[in-house]
Amino acid sequence: MIGTPAPDFSLYDTEKKKRTLSELRGQNVLLLFFPLAFTSTCTAELCGVRDNLSFYNSLDTVVIGISVDSLYSLKKYKEELNLNFSLVSDFNTQASNAYQCIYKTFLFEMSNVSKRAAFVIDAKGIIQYAEILEEAIEVPNFAAITICLNKLI
Repeated sequence: MIGTPAPDFSLYDTEKKKRTLSELRGQNVLLLFFPLAFTSTCTAELCGVRDNLSFYNSLDTVVIGISVDSLYSLKKYKEELNLNFSLVSDFNTQASNAYQCIYKTFLFEMSNVSKRAAFVIDAKGIIQYAEILEEAIEVPNFAAITICLNKLI
């Protein structure tokens, strides 16, 4: 995946606005796929990003969180955590499948849930970093993400 064009997607965010990856060309993008809103590891991960968003902004990087939760659930989650970046609903698994980060079977016999994953996409739309985690309790290597983003400036 690294060095290849990032798969485009069109998904609705918590404000019911359609977000398309290609509309962000010219900026770096950090895509963070996560399994389910309101779970402890997802909450810790996304709050960490929230608390460091100024760092990502300083690197001209847009952060987008993606899960298969409905946009209504994600809106409530975003409000409760005071998240300062976009969350988009991949309810139909379009992006999760395109980025090959989906559990066919997850906890409690749930199917088609996003794996926790991180992708850095450069301003030209090329994947520069890809990390797909098999264990939902793991979080992406944010030190490696930072190194990658610093190389893009």
